[in-house]
Amino acid sequence: MTVRVELGADGILRLVLDKPAKRNALDDAMVATLIEAIDGAGRDESVRAVLISGEGDHFCGGFDIIGRNAPGGSASKPRVGSIQRRLPSQTHRLIPLLLSVQTPVVCAVTGWVAGIGLHLAVAADFTVAAEDAVFWEPFSERGFTPDSGGTWLLPRRIGEARARAMLILGRRVSGAEALEWGLVHATALAGEVPAAAESLAAELAAGPTVAYGLTKSLLHAGWSAPLDQQLRDEAFALELSSRSEDFREGLAAFAEKRPPRFEGR
Repeated sequence: MTVRVELGADGILRLVLDKPAKRNALDDAMVATLIEAIDGAGRDESVRAVLISGEGDHFCGGFDIIGRNAPGGSASKPRVGSIQRRLPSQTHRLIPLLLSVQTPVVCAVTGWVAGIGLHLAVAADFTVAAEDAVFWEPFSERGFTPDSGGTWLLPRRIGEARARAMLILGRRVSGAEALEWGLVHATALAGEVPAAAESLAAELAAGPTVAYGLTKSLLHAGWSAPLDQQLRDEAFALELSSRSEDFREGLAAFAEKRPPRFEGR
């Protein structure tokens, strides 16, 4: 198994990319496992946060295109149009799931963060990166075009000019620079990234899960919704969240001058 899937008693679903010999480059089976796990997290009441990390020194070196195109492999002599048939059900399902699942997602990244690995980190709600991590879009240097939402995610997160520098010129960005650009949530020394990401995931797992999920949906919808639609969506989300048990607990904690004890319901 090249993705470890572990749900802890703390409500954190830990997904570990486990192919360190190839810098955790994704393959079809790994993408399918991630899709199943993240999709399921949105329905599983026991999951209150998702934490994605990589085994070894690197988070993810992109997609394993060498393995896919190896002689005699599954990609030998594919029919014309194989890419446009395959992507909608594989990598192009994964990024929208990360953006839409009503469960907070944290990424812990070190070393190389390239291609779809970079897009995983950007699509997550929070990414903690090593200061010396390397964020890289390898597409133009390899002679092909971006996929998995790169041309949609990056301009929205870091602006058009910086997105062009990364996607067309292949500009490599350090973790420290990624923080300055707004590409990641926080940075730490490489050895401190796992603990920092775990702490953030634990904070989210102990929070008001319903409110988190609805707020995440509002932020995602707000990228393209007009103001009047966004205000209607906010009213609907407020109606739902105000009926949650966590809302009642939040009010009680405020009145009693104590920290709230949210149960995620």
